[in-house]
Amino acid sequence: MSATNLLFAGFGGQGILFSGKFLAYKGLIEDRQVSWLPSYGPEMRGGTANCSVILSDEPVGSPIVSEPDVLIAMNLPSLDKYEDAVVPGGKIFVDSTLIERKVRRTDVDVYYIPATKLASDHQMPTLANMIIMGKVLKECPDLGSGHIPDALKKVVSARHQDLLSVNEKALQIGHDYQ
Repeated sequence: MSATNLLFAGFGGQGILFSGKFLAYKGLIEDRQVSWLPSYGPEMRGGTANCSVILSDEPVGSPIVSEPDVLIAMNLPSLDKYEDAVVPGGKIFVDSTLIERKVRRTDVDVYYIPATKLASDHQMPTLANMIIMGKVLKECPDLGSGHIPDALKKVVSARHQDLLSVNEKALQIGHDYQ
């Protein structure tokens, strides 16, 4: 069985749930079995937010991701909380603009992306999440690189369709980041 368990974590307002939903729709469009489980603190914007996504070739038994294959950490408390939960051989993606410390583990692949700075530099301050997602899609070939425009059309609301191209640009910035 081929399944990828992902955990997106940060604080409210960073687009954590949006990123997870984008990936979940991408999986659905690709005819995969999908689970998307959002979780956020009562204070929403500024509070904690995380999102579990499972993409599988077979039915998903539980939506809970307690041992992620992939962790996307958008703030230090998230890295502190979930770093040790990642499976050996897994991948950790860190927004290095907001997280200064390095990952302590040596049995995982780590990618430091200054997503918040890149988003600001490209006049897209709310899209650090999609910049990291571009890097995730590049470094996790099991997730595939197709159906991105279709998935974006599902998660970008009808009244904000003008933001499709800027989201695609953010994904490309992350993909191209070395």
